[in-house]
Amino acid sequence: MDDLQFRRQAYGDPNTQSDDFLQHMVDHPDDAKLVNNLKVLDSKLNQALNIPVPNDLADKLLLRQQLNQHQESKKRTRYLMAMAASIAFVVGLSFSMLRFTPVDLSEHALAHVYHETKALQIEQNIGFNDINFKLASIAGLQQSKFIEQPGRVLYTAYCDFQGVKSLHLVMQDEYGQKVTLFIVPAENRMKLEQMFADNHYKGQGFKTAGAYMLLVGEQHSDLEHVKQEIKQSFI
Repeated sequence: MDDLQFRRQAYGDPNTQSDDFLQHMVDHPDDAKLVNNLKVLDSKLNQALNIPVPNDLADKLLLRQQLNQHQESKKRTRYLMAMAASIAFVVGLSFSMLRFTPVDLSEHALAHVYHETKALQIEQNIGFNDINFKLASIAGLQQSKFIEQPGRVLYTAYCDFQGVKSLHLVMQDEYGQKVTLFIVPAENRMKLEQMFADNHYKGQGFKTAGAYMLLVGEQHSDLEHVKQEIKQSFI
């Protein structure tokens, strides 16, 4: 069993008793420690399920459904995301638990765009000072800001990336097409892909000024133009 197969199995079911899995732990003590930590986390999750259901559970379950649908469309199994969905189930109970789980930023960016369709229907004119005001309240982004207007901004709101408070913007490219931007505080557990897509949307990911930037637009959108505007105005 190679390391990738082992980690998928460990995140999917750390209590498995398959021969290959057990032998891998014997041969790799560090991986055995990972499994023990996951078993402890499973125990904490089971205890957390006895706590009363949070008021915003419906929204979080809907987001989980969007994630699962996206996984099926790509026809590949992601045991890691299955565990992330389980943690999202109790996100209102304990945000600290969420920080144990790796985050695939491209998966979450696409799921948020599908889940929050109202964001693409709102058309305001939001100045960069208003955006900076929101950034100042996000842990890890208090010192980050726009020094000038990064093109037209139509919508802004806070959003949640697996327990990490982030900023959701809708902008326009040079042709007036709407492009969604997520500004996420950089953390080591996050996985950033430079290019990603599904059947409807395409996306780009990049890091600048201590933040992860996720751009998502329709197939004909000019994401590169928006990317350059952000890089020139965000510090």
